[in-house]
Amino acid sequence: MVAIQIKEIKTFMTKLLSSSLFDFFLVKEAQINTYNNFYIEGHTNRDFFTKEELEDPATILHEYSLWQAIKPILFQIIKGKKVPSLLKITLLLPPEKLSLLSSSFEKQELSSFLKYFVLTIKYDSQGLTLTTGTAFTTFVADKTADTVWDHEFPKFLSENAIDYDL
Repeated sequence: MVAIQIKEIKTFMTKLLSSSLFDFFLVKEAQINTYNNFYIEGHTNRDFFTKEELEDPATILHEYSLWQAIKPILFQIIKGKKVPSLLKITLLLPPEKLSLLSSSFEKQELSSFLKYFVLTIKYDSQGLTLTTGTAFTTFVADKTADTVWDHEFPKFLSENAIDYDL
């Protein structure tokens, strides 16, 4: 796990909310405190979809909603003259998507118990901090997945001109 302090908050937020850079991530949850406190729980509600939609190969449903689908909603809540007093977003990257972060990524033998690479984005009066983590289906003593994620995500930020301090 690494904590990353973003130096240029406006640049990062523009890339998060107005570009496709993070669109392949899944949203576990989001909390935005503005004039009200908003909370989004990212689990996909399969009961919302018809049987035909669920059987259609074009309908790709993940356990959680894609950032691409949730970000316009968050943008509507955030936009305005005042910044939120708190913004906390937990994004998930399925292990099979790790190669999207770095073209130099070499296949690592990651645990079969690895479920997600986790990215927590937190903005408050202290600034904007990103924290990496991993989610497993069971306890795993091997920290290889953590090491890979802790190495690859900062490279992703650098490759996309996002200035940070570890």
